[in-house]
Amino acid sequence: MNYATLADRAAIENAATWDDRGVPVNTWQLLCGTAAEHPSQPAVTFQMFSDPGDKAETLTWSDLQDKTAQAANMFRSLGVGDSDVVAYILPNCTETVLTYLGGQVAGIVNPINPLLEAEQIGAILRETGAKAVVTLRAFPKTDVAQKVSKAVALAPNVETVLEVDLLRYLTGAKKLIVPLIRPKNPVAHKAKVLSFMKELEAHPTSLTFQDSQTDRVAAYFHTGGTTGMPKVAQHRYQGIVYNAWLGATLLFTEKDVQICPLPLFHVFATIVCLGASLGSGAHIVLPTPQGYRGEGVFDNFWKLIERYKVTFMITVPTAIAALMQRKVNADISSLKLAFSGSAPLPVELYKRFEKAAGVTICEGYGLTEATCLVSINPPEGEKKVGSIGWPFPYTDVRIVNDTADGPAECPVDDIGEICVYNPGVAPGDTYTDPDKNKHLYHYDKYLRTGDLGRFDSDGYLWITGRAKDLIIRGGHNIDPALIEDVLAGHEAVAFAGAIGQPDSFAGELPCAFVELVEGADVTEAQLLAYAREHIAERAAYPKHLEILDELPKTAVGKVFKPDLRKSAIKRVYDGALSHASLAAEVAEVVEDKKLGLVAKVRKTGDVDEAKVAEVLGKFAGPWDWAA
Repeated sequence: MNYATLADRAAIENAATWDDRGVPVNTWQLLCGTAAEHPSQPAVTFQMFSDPGDKAETLTWSDLQDKTAQAANMFRSLGVGDSDVVAYILPNCTETVLTYLGGQVAGIVNPINPLLEAEQIGAILRETGAKAVVTLRAFPKTDVAQKVSKAVALAPNVETVLEVDLLRYLTGAKKLIVPLIRPKNPVAHKAKVLSFMKELEAHPTSLTFQDSQTDRVAAYFHTGGTTGMPKVAQHRYQGIVYNAWLGATLLFTEKDVQICPLPLFHVFATIVCLGASLGSGAHIVLPTPQGYRGEGVFDNFWKLIERYKVTFMITVPTAIAALMQRKVNADISSLKLAFSGSAPLPVELYKRFEKAAGVTICEGYGLTEATCLVSINPPEGEKKVGSIGWPFPYTDVRIVNDTADGPAECPVDDIGEICVYNPGVAPGDTYTDPDKNKHLYHYDKYLRTGDLGRFDSDGYLWITGRAKDLIIRGGHNIDPALIEDVLAGHEAVAFAGAIGQPDSFAGELPCAFVELVEGADVTEAQLLAYAREHIAERAAYPKHLEILDELPKTAVGKVFKPDLRKSAIKRVYDGALSHASLAAEVAEVVEDKKLGLVAKVRKTGDVDEAKVAEVLGKFAGPWDWAA
């Protein structure tokens, strides 16, 4: 059914309640059903290099079912049961898909970002109690194996490490050279080390056990911006299957091909994209281990769409911005739609992409804590650029404000916190740490997302800010505390506040403001160097640091971040206008009831208004001319 109108949504929900739709109860049933319907059709393709003529590995749905069974059997042979954890720290490849699927069939799968530092990875492994870890064998131009070796040493609960060797994807001279230059990886832990493929091939292609027929936790996903003790969200089969059902019901058929250059440690790539293929039979293409970050991916992207006859591209605003710096140099007539998520999409970027590629972008919204999908601009209905569309069927979204008398729902166009309930929300059981579930729900049911937003009169949902202050850099969540705690540790710093400053490419970049102790003698450059030396996550390095005489504070002494955001918006927008040699500047930044922080721009001379709109349209934040 096409999800084009609210009437369509109502028709879907009226067909039956979610609980009695007769959908599969777990991932294995989902995979088996799709493999039975489309056994010989391509399911997953992985391409090691980005050139459209390079070798690729494709598994049919029958192949994927067989190898998932082998992976699940392998993990069970290593002592993994329903409540045990298989963690993986891997780039994208076929083995990552098999680990993700086989890990949740055998037990609980725990994808981990390989860009994290060893201490952060170790903290997650301890938090989840991981029994087995799948990671890379030492390989040129990557330090994943070395970091994981250190991380496992910090997590004595890990009993087995399975190594994936990317050498099998190489051909010709590269295959001969890599063994000669492969970096050494001194093992720093006591866990048993095995070859992933060797162990996999030793197991039968039929499942040797029966997976749980009742709902259970099947995946752990850590949230972005983790520090010493990360938040780990629990995903149940019901939420995983629900996301797959949405993809099959509203978006894809077995005739579709989606290209997904996003990392398979993220819910967007796994729960949403891979899940949608599992539900619908659509072919999913994974270009290079690093996805969009892979060498040549942006340069060859349109040609890859032509090669695989892609119908649906999965993207984020930063990738769209990079693609718009390349000409469309291939036949992309197969492309029907682009799905963008993870961060707000600037209006100007939306228009440029639509004009260049000739396809529409659907913006959507989801979050790890809700097992991802929440809303989308209807693929075949009216799209409001900048909004995140309508809630999906069986998803109930409320806009709620705290009052002296308790939570109260907001009327149309009033801003409050976005709160969500759907089959992917487990009230009281969102995080592994019970303490982190306190105060996380309204009415003991609706997950508090931390995002501020509103519904308009047409039922479209709009995000206007974030109550929880996360910095979203290209879809990657960064906890401001990661920056603030480090800067506060400097002997010259009295107070520190970190925010996300606008960026035309990444959406936001980390920015820090500090107040010094009396008599301190330190420069902004010295504090920036200190931050970069001590912050564990590279993505959290401040792009800008500013020393203020006094940070704005609330009545109880907390740093008042709205004033810092206003300052950053003015500085960044003024810099962009000056760089473009335009006679205009931000007069002030005001708080708007519907839009959040809005930059009010005034002319300082003769200026082309269209040029100003073009420059400021590259940013996701709203602006307007001053009165």
